Amino acid sequence: MPTHEQMLNQTTTARIRAAFSNPGWVCLAWFGMTAGVSLLAVPAQFGASAATRAVSLDVARTIFAALNKAELVALVLLLIVVRISGNARKWWAASSVLAFIVLLQTVWLLPELAERARQILAGTEPAPSIAHAAYSTLELFKLGLLLIFGLAAISRTDIRRP
Repeated sequence: MPTHEQMLNQTTTARIRAAFSNPGWVCLAWFGMTAGVSLLAVPAQFGASAATRAVSLDVARTIFAALNKAELVALVLLLIVVRISGNARKWWAASSVLAFIVLLQTVWLLPELAERARQILAGTEPAPSIAHAAYSTLELFKLGLLLIFGLAAISRTDIRRP
């Protein structure tokens, strides 16, 4: 017969496993990372009086490239956690929309915005484009989806318990 301490440790271990198999923690961590960069750090940088437009563009290009790599890791982690959650069918649509947004930003929008920044740094003004508006709109939609998905996931009681 197990001791009280052994049973308590088994319960704690089961709770930790259940928490890590819930996609909510990935969504909320991803939300915090993206909101911190997109809504706080980069806008503050462009508002700094000591930073020139060229410096701000170059730093922003580097920051968003790093954020994109971190978001790709978060996406893969989310897909893994959704798969092991026991509720992949329920979470698959939201995961697919997030994957589509991140891939669209990675393949189309970030390269176009980086090229526009390079043109400005080289002294030419690029032609008008919808890239920045599209990126911003998708970023806000992605943040909303991450927050809603994350809160819904952590409030679920039907996540598989080990």
